[in-house]
Amino acid sequence: MKPGILIISHGSRDKTWVSMVDEAVSHLTLGEGLKVEASFLELVEGRLIQDGIDRLEDAGVTDIMVIPLFVSSGSTHVDEIEYALGAKAAPEKETDLEPFTVKAKVHYGYPVDDDPDIAVMIWDKLRGLSKHPEREAILLVGHGSRHEGFRQRWQQGISSLAERVRQISGAAAADYGLLNPDSVRSKVEYWREQGHEVLVAPLFLSEGYFTKVVIPGRLQGLEYAYSGQTLLPHPLLPHWIERQAKIMLEQLGER
Repeated sequence: MKPGILIISHGSRDKTWVSMVDEAVSHLTLGEGLKVEASFLELVEGRLIQDGIDRLEDAGVTDIMVIPLFVSSGSTHVDEIEYALGAKAAPEKETDLEPFTVKAKVHYGYPVDDDPDIAVMIWDKLRGLSKHPEREAILLVGHGSRHEGFRQRWQQGISSLAERVRQISGAAAADYGLLNPDSVRSKVEYWREQGHEVLVAPLFLSEGYFTKVVIPGRLQGLEYAYSGQTLLPHPLLPHWIERQAKIMLEQLGER
């Protein structure tokens, strides 16, 4: 048995987006001889999921531990990738993603959801905007989903994560808003009406169209504070990847 790690994220045409993922992966300390590949669902030529599988198998890997680097288990991508890798019999939602060619045994991990490390990362990016925590409400903003089942997973993960951020920040309140279905503007209006200053934190892996254009556009004309800073770059993300990889390696060793 020879294990290997396949880290999968969405991908972007923005080279900075890709380089931030690569930078996080470069800081992993998982031991010599363990082959690690970072692949992308789309948009990164030569670095797609099948490319990563092929490179691992060419290196003799027999067991591929997949870490889906997505912020929510409510992402349809997490579901379709698991199916296309053969780690589940059928997707929960119809997909155009064709099954990959995999000879190795696939072990599928978990996305970010409400991990404590992620709560610390969010607060680190937001703390510079906080002046009077006792009067502040923190609003996490995520992509969300309109699909039944997926939406509920988004809500469960992000609401629990918001509570973790509230606890470590000392803020008076924490809540979440989703872009799909849209609740972001109404949540900011609600907390303003309650007399709170609102600090908005984007729950996205890297900066891009949604963090730079969509979120500010939805909140146009409202009074709020927004850093626009995403999870990457941050030294705790490699720690999160390492922790999940070590758990999967331990489980593999027990079999």
